[in-house]
Amino acid sequence: MKLLSLAGGTFADYFQFSEVDWSKVWNATYETIYMSASSIIAIFLLGLVLGLLLFETRVSEHAGIQALHKIVSGIVNIFRSIPFIILIVLLIPLTQILVGRMTGPTAALPALIISSGPFYARIVEAGFRDVDKGVIEAAEAMGASKWEVIYKVLIPESSPSIVAGLTTTAIAVVGFTAMAGVIGAGGLGSLAYLQGFQRNKHSVTLVATLIILAIVFVVQALGDWAVKTLDKR
Repeated sequence: MKLLSLAGGTFADYFQFSEVDWSKVWNATYETIYMSASSIIAIFLLGLVLGLLLFETRVSEHAGIQALHKIVSGIVNIFRSIPFIILIVLLIPLTQILVGRMTGPTAALPALIISSGPFYARIVEAGFRDVDKGVIEAAEAMGASKWEVIYKVLIPESSPSIVAGLTTTAIAVVGFTAMAGVIGAGGLGSLAYLQGFQRNKHSVTLVATLIILAIVFVVQALGDWAVKTLDKR
């Protein structure tokens, strides 16, 4: 009995898992996790700094601070608006300078960080804006310095939003690694395209897709757990 008819063949004919080279699958999985984890760490730090700058400079009568806000805001808006696949091509000269090559997992990191960092910065800024102003004013009234307000009030109070935003950004980054893989970064995207699509090995594409989905589900589950742990409301 036929399992499923697909273009004149069966499901088993279409997806032949015997053609999957599992050593290449695990290596591609490692590369995807390496690209995602490394870039997320940098994105978190960059987004936190940029988000803090955007928040702290948004309201000021000082001309220098107003200019700084406009510059930072402009940079953030520009880089978060450029499609990733275009940005990674535009950054090839910078990538060559930074890592000494244009292909491989490490070569994808500058584009992943520069594209997602500004996006995450806006999420961080929004999280800071949601903090109750009364809590900030109370801390200032008790003599807390600007830095004490930031790391004792602002960041802890907005941590659920910051982590939720980081989870969303991390999932987007996993998707970006797949696109980067198509133009030589390696990982599951490269495996799905070069080994699966171009060589007409549908099972390879399916396996790569399922592993990417599994990574996304794990990231989402960890993010949800962290948000639930941090949210004291």
